[in-house]
Amino acid sequence: MLRSLAIRDMLIIDRLELTFQPGLNVLTGETGAGKSILLDCLGFVLGWRGRADLVRSGAPEGEVTAVFDLPKGHPARDILAQAGFEGGEELILRRVNGTDGRKTGYVNDRRVSGEMLRALSEVLVELHGQQDDRGLLNPRGHRLLLDGFAGADPAPVRAAWAARRQAAKVLDRAEAELAAMQEEEAFLRHAVGELDRLNPEPGEDASLDARRRTMQAGARIREDIGRALQALGPEGAESLMVDAGRWLEAVAGRADGRLDRALEALGRAMSELGETVQDVERCLAEMNFDPRELEAVEERLFAIRALARKHAVMSDDLGAFADDLRGRLAALEGGGDTIRGLRADLAAADDAYQQAAARLRETRREAARRLDAAIAHELAPLKLERAHFTTEISAAEPGPDGADAVAFSVATNPGAPAGPLNRIASGGELSRFLLALKVCLARDGDALTMIFDEIDRGVGGATADAVGRRLARLAGSAQILVVTHSPQVAARGAHHWRVEKRLAGDVASSVVTALGPAERVDELARMLSGENVTEAARDAARALLSA
Repeated sequence: MLRSLAIRDMLIIDRLELTFQPGLNVLTGETGAGKSILLDCLGFVLGWRGRADLVRSGAPEGEVTAVFDLPKGHPARDILAQAGFEGGEELILRRVNGTDGRKTGYVNDRRVSGEMLRALSEVLVELHGQQDDRGLLNPRGHRLLLDGFAGADPAPVRAAWAARRQAAKVLDRAEAELAAMQEEEAFLRHAVGELDRLNPEPGEDASLDARRRTMQAGARIREDIGRALQALGPEGAESLMVDAGRWLEAVAGRADGRLDRALEALGRAMSELGETVQDVERCLAEMNFDPRELEAVEERLFAIRALARKHAVMSDDLGAFADDLRGRLAALEGGGDTIRGLRADLAAADDAYQQAAARLRETRREAARRLDAAIAHELAPLKLERAHFTTEISAAEPGPDGADAVAFSVATNPGAPAGPLNRIASGGELSRFLLALKVCLARDGDALTMIFDEIDRGVGGATADAVGRRLARLAGSAQILVVTHSPQVAARGAHHWRVEKRLAGDVASSVVTALGPAERVDELARMLSGENVTEAARDAARALLSA
């Protein structure tokens, strides 16, 4: 709900503060008094695009502040949360206009863009008038309005649409992958065959390289190892040590034990020499290789490294790379079955979407019939009984909200062609059509503040009274602001303000006054009789207020 509006140095307004109430708020006054300026100022703080020259003559800048009450669950709270604002029960919008045309907006004293203000305005205020291109005259919103009237739940359609899109995305990706694999099928088959033939194992590169180095080194040192073995073996040191031991043992008994330690040491040396000979023999045996083996080792090692370079992987990763290629080849070979399965999934998702969209379409058609009947019931008291309102539902491109296009059309006279509201109806007729629509489409607890700008223009008498009664009915569940010249409409207001233009020397300013019961009688009498208010006009005003 719009709680207050403060205006400073805007057009012919010097200083002005208004406090609005729930229900039907009416603003009346002479033409040119400044009623439309109030709406211009409200539109300015809401970020609407309008006239540029808003700053009061002689003032450095103009400013408008609007304060809204935000109950729990109000959609403005979601917009604020997404922008990083802390939630609260009060929302303060402020916008400053400099003489250079620069505009600066604030939400709760934090600077924001005009886009942010406009986003908030969409859920705060709804303007209805003869140029209502933001509201009921905008065909893009007609489907949403019909769904609200129907109480339709689009969630199943949206879920089915999301599932359909996901199935289509998965199929597209699989088809693209299969097409790419088909383009490289020859490469895959050749590469897998090449890898299968070589069959490299992890660590084999290092093992072959070490074996190759050993064999290459062995060719150079084997001769020296052989000489050393000969010097250590039975024809060398071993034979001499055996002879020395035999000689020492033969005389040890006569040496009174002085050779015991020598014989023990010689025994240990003989044992160590035996182990040494075994290690040298083992080494010599390991280096006893066939030259053809070295050639085979080198050939396999070079083949593994060449294949690794070819596929730009490490030698130890060739096995895993081969597994990946085999998997891609298997996917290619089974790709037809996979694609057929995914196409079946998409067909099932599409069928589920079509069924959900068809159910929603039927809900909309039934609601359209009820809405057309409700509008027809409202048009007669508004002196539009010869007009015919139709909610047209036609096929549209499928989307998350179904496959229907909804448009409100009207024929103002029997036999006349139907067409969009803003093209067929005249100014006065258009205002009444909009009111009838809003009465039928309004929902209890509507969070929007609705503004009707001279929606009663061109009507009077019983028709104006019907307009006033319908506005009062709307105000039972929402805050309504009405700018009106009709006393029948003004009399239905729960709260009444008079807008006046006053002159101080050569300077004009607009003043808004909240009216009490007696003042309301005088204002309605003025609206009824003109400048000269008579007692008869006051009696007529009292009759309107008591009706």
